[in-house]
Amino acid sequence: MAPEATHGTGLAAPLPDIIAPEVFRDLMAARTAPLRAMGAYLLSRDDPRGALTRPLVAELLSQASQIEELLDAYRARTNRTWYPFRCLVAAVKLFANVTYVLLHVLHALPAYRLLVIGGDFPGDTERALRFAVRVLTEAVRRVMEEARRQGIPDAPHWYGEANFVESLPPGRLPHDRGTRKVEDVGETVTCLATEFLNLASEAKLLHAPGKVGPDNYADCIPDPISEESLRHLQQRFHNLQSLYDTHVLDTETETLDPDLSVLRGHISVIYHLLDTGLAFAHHYERHLAGCPAAELNSGRQLVPLDDMLRTLMEYSIAYASHFLSCAQGLCQEMIRRYAQVGRIEVPAPRYRGFHVRPSTLVAKVVSHYGSNVTMILDGQQYDASSPFEIFRANEKINARKRNWLAEQIASQPCLHDPVHADGLAGLVHQVVLSMAEQGKLIIYEQPLPLDPDLKPNGGTTLQALTDEIARLQATGKIDIRIDLGVTFIGDARVLSDIRLLAECGYGEDNFGNNIPLPEALAYLRR
Repeated sequence: MAPEATHGTGLAAPLPDIIAPEVFRDLMAARTAPLRAMGAYLLSRDDPRGALTRPLVAELLSQASQIEELLDAYRARTNRTWYPFRCLVAAVKLFANVTYVLLHVLHALPAYRLLVIGGDFPGDTERALRFAVRVLTEAVRRVMEEARRQGIPDAPHWYGEANFVESLPPGRLPHDRGTRKVEDVGETVTCLATEFLNLASEAKLLHAPGKVGPDNYADCIPDPISEESLRHLQQRFHNLQSLYDTHVLDTETETLDPDLSVLRGHISVIYHLLDTGLAFAHHYERHLAGCPAAELNSGRQLVPLDDMLRTLMEYSIAYASHFLSCAQGLCQEMIRRYAQVGRIEVPAPRYRGFHVRPSTLVAKVVSHYGSNVTMILDGQQYDASSPFEIFRANEKINARKRNWLAEQIASQPCLHDPVHADGLAGLVHQVVLSMAEQGKLIIYEQPLPLDPDLKPNGGTTLQALTDEIARLQATGKIDIRIDLGVTFIGDARVLSDIRLLAECGYGEDNFGNNIPLPEALAYLRR
């Protein structure tokens, strides 16, 4: 009995009949004729790189996409006869797309207004393009060979140079369309620059190949470089480009601020570089990684392994990393320029004050945006971009704690008992436990390391208690809660993240343990 398939209605339906081999061959002969005719034209040229204009590459991409879709509809993936043909068509599609992207980058370079970086980007783009063209040409040749093997005759030579010429006269159209007025442009620009900085923090994986030599490029795949990770970044930069075009493109602000078009150029070129890197990573993971050495060296491997890795790492990933890094300063300058200065008051860390972790996290928030933010405590100003500056505020916080501690100890009822059975050490223990129950301090170590022979040493009992409890606090055995507000003044966007950080306990609980930060502060975890 033939197997049955079920539809969404729950009713069983018979699977479609198997197509006759000759019928499918005739179908493929007709549908692949344009692709094979273009292949014949391309292979007849002495210089495929010169022949591959954008019109030709676009048509190759279109035809390969349609044929791949048709093959998948007939389940060529699971058919031994047509699966090799399907793989070759997919390679034509992938490398036609890469070729088109690289041709676009070369044509668009003058408009991108890219900042100066090391290396020869135009020359390396041309070299990456020649690699893609070499693979594309070979894939087209093998498609034609495989078609012949399936009994499909060569297509007539329909095409000549005139079909794909790309003659571009110099000049441009006049800029005579009015610009748009947009409210709150400053907020939009800071949002764009902030998202770029967040992506720069998230994209640290792009810097990994620069830390290893060519012999170790393969070790970077799939961790940290993978098709999945590059697709995620590529989509984020595509979204950022769309955000720019929706809110900034053709506005008065864009006309008045030339840095905006520079930012747009960097967003675009990084997006296109990630597009090529994604394609290379896909082909490497799908078709090259894990291939037996004999197969890789057989001469039938479509894409040379070493060439693929070098182009992926030294072109796509390396230049995306360079352009990402060099534009961070531009984004920070734009945030400063469009900043809306604000003022907030948040609680200082209740128990341990601005020790290393809270100080470092606040400084990382400020440094991430590159803005000037000042912290004020008791009239004293501190540079909030410096963890050492913030840490200095603990001098005032600890002084406040000492004064507050003496007041709180004096108010404890047990202090007025005429005799305490366990001496001064027992009294210290009782006071500490009482204050802990009242939520005024927290105990980190139990039992408390107290000297049973503790004595006032000539001072008052209150002074001895205060000194001993202050010693416990200074040595990290306990910590004293103090509700103290600090003021931050600076860019409202930075202050918003500082407020969120404060609401999350500056990244730690009352015992100083790390706690998860919200997604909006994800850049602090990297």
